[in-house]
Amino acid sequence: MRTLGILLAAGASRRFGSQDKLLADWNGAPLVLAAARSLEAAGCDALLALVSSERVGAALPASFQVHQIERGLPLSRTWRMARDCAMTLHAERALFVLGDMPSVSTDTLRTLVNSDSGSRACVFNGISMPPALLVADDMRRMPDPEQDQGARELLRALPHKSLIPLSAQEACDIDIPQDLWRN
Repeated sequence: MRTLGILLAAGASRRFGSQDKLLADWNGAPLVLAAARSLEAAGCDALLALVSSERVGAALPASFQVHQIERGLPLSRTWRMARDCAMTLHAERALFVLGDMPSVSTDTLRTLVNSDSGSRACVFNGISMPPALLVADDMRRMPDPEQDQGARELLRALPHKSLIPLSAQEACDIDIPQDLWRN
């Protein structure tokens, strides 16, 4: 398989309150569905979602293979589990998308997927961030799982030419209920 699209949708939503933020209303549908639909249209060969909630998994399109993982895992473990899935499926590369970034455009994701120049990430205000397309060699070099930073250092190490600018709207993630009305 050339490109595996991976939706990371297993966060604990601690700052959001008692409601699972990924199920919060976003334009009449669960928040996670916006990121899932953009990823679905990006042109990946297969789609995978890591979720910690059965309800979040049930909200996703049928095109996603859903992997239920333990609730409350640190971000680094979720990234590593996603990477392990990509390696098990022999993906040459994987497009990592966060379920709480509903405004990332399909065009941005397609730019990543259509790239043939190695690993790439997005950038906003000088900070490298997901969505990110990682090639297999870079996925193997992901940082120590004891540090809860996911792929942060790997993304920061990418050369400037490998970064795709995000608009302010695309870079917004949903952390607290008020963020739903910010966009």
